[in-house]
Amino acid sequence: MLLGLRGMLSEAELHWLRLRLDAGRMRQVERGAYQQHLPTGLVRLPDGRVVKDPDEQVQAMISLVFARFARLGSCQKVLRSLRDDGLLLPRHQVAGLHAGQLLWKKPTDSAVYEILRNPAYAGAFVYGQHRPHPQRRPGQRARMVRVPIAQWAIVHQDAYPAYLPWEHFMANQQQLSDNASRYERYARAAVRDGAALLVGLVVCGRCGRQMRVVYKPQVRYVCNALCQTYGEASCLNLAGAPIEAAVVAAFFEALAPAELDLLEAVLAQQQADRQQVAHQHADRLKRAAYEVRLARRQYDACDPDNRLVAAELERRWEVALRAEVEAREAHARFEAEPPAPTIPSELRAQLRDLGRGLPALWTSERLRPSQQKALLRTLIRRVILSRPQPDTTEIKIVWVSGAFSVMQVHPAIHRARDVASHTELLMRIKALAAEGYQDAAIAEWLTAEGLRTARCPSGVPKTTVGKLRHSLGATSVTECLRHQPKWEGQWTVWGLARALGVDRNWLYRRINKGLLPVSRHPAAGHYLIADDPELLARLRTAVEQGRGHRRAQPAAGRR
Repeated sequence: MLLGLRGMLSEAELHWLRLRLDAGRMRQVERGAYQQHLPTGLVRLPDGRVVKDPDEQVQAMISLVFARFARLGSCQKVLRSLRDDGLLLPRHQVAGLHAGQLLWKKPTDSAVYEILRNPAYAGAFVYGQHRPHPQRRPGQRARMVRVPIAQWAIVHQDAYPAYLPWEHFMANQQQLSDNASRYERYARAAVRDGAALLVGLVVCGRCGRQMRVVYKPQVRYVCNALCQTYGEASCLNLAGAPIEAAVVAAFFEALAPAELDLLEAVLAQQQADRQQVAHQHADRLKRAAYEVRLARRQYDACDPDNRLVAAELERRWEVALRAEVEAREAHARFEAEPPAPTIPSELRAQLRDLGRGLPALWTSERLRPSQQKALLRTLIRRVILSRPQPDTTEIKIVWVSGAFSVMQVHPAIHRARDVASHTELLMRIKALAAEGYQDAAIAEWLTAEGLRTARCPSGVPKTTVGKLRHSLGATSVTECLRHQPKWEGQWTVWGLARALGVDRNWLYRRINKGLLPVSRHPAAGHYLIADDPELLARLRTAVEQGRGHRRAQPAAGRR
């Protein structure tokens, strides 16, 4: 019993000791005096002050990562660009065989991500970025999870020398959060090279979830979140082309008051980025040459009789030589790459032309889809889509200022009866056909009135008018004139040709020569001949004379 009581007292003493230690650490944290582990690029002096790493190449490489992310906007794109340029990331080893040394390693996604997420690079002392997972199992060590920035316990800004301002750091965190492709969150996702321009921006107006993109083969924006989660019907499945065209037109309209020389800025950024990469390669060559000289001096200073030490120093010298060769090869590959592209004269003139501006550049196919998406995101925060009518898509554009614009487009649909104006369209076709208008004239008339069909949202085609007219049983004027000898007391060409027993071309030749006076149908434009007995007698005489002349020619030939 006494032993058990002593054990309980010991546990209590350990508990109180841990509480006092935690309280002392928190007091240091609140004062900003707590010494945290510093990331690569920051070093702590013996007197406790924190300064940037004296190695200029390390500073330049850390700054290059932030510059690349500001330009590319994606952690994976930064990683690929560093790999393509053959650059290495500095890493201070804290454990292992090379503990305490500065190593240059190939960039990885986790290394780039940790640089972008570490607030120490923004000069901030932060405590409480992680906390134990709330669903810890009894008897097991809690897994640490990252907490949102708003829930960080202690934040002391300007505690360290900064590689970027705090405002830029917060913008980077928002960009990293937006890059996460999760439809249940309001994340815009990273800009990629797909054909869909509004990927990551479109939100379903029914359920509020982020919409997905489907390519089969045209771009379509689909919301099937409720279908996947609850087994309900999909919210929306919309064609992307008319939606993107409307959003791009609104973007140009919003951008028109302030024409931006975007391509010039991109080119300047590319040139500056290439210069930074060139400096990195030059620094890498200098460091590799120094490592070779250092290894050689160490090897030369070694006692030849101490073979174990000499062998190790020789191995280090060989490693340094191989590193120098790799650095030279990487620099040669970089020099062999073509320099940053220049703007052709015609493209420069196009940018300077205020009458064309950005819309002309947009349609010139010089901008990649990823660049077009990045331009749209400079002004557009979100695009909310809904379908109030089967033939109508409502687009609500939320601008970065918080203002919004609402517009409607009418995409092509499958069923004609789903068109809101379908009944009106049928009535107008029947009425215009009764007035004597032909299908082409009816199509032009209906298009001018703003009517549309299911498959042609921009107007009414002539073929559709003919099909709908036949389905309504309405006969066109041409068909009426073919079957009726007279129209309102006047001969038709078909009727007069049958009455005279001649071909219609015989009448058309006399009309073209001006020998037969005619008038035209007011709507259809067909020829009408007056019902004049004298005119009819002259035509019969001309017909008989023509027939007699044709009979006389064979007889003359026999003689």
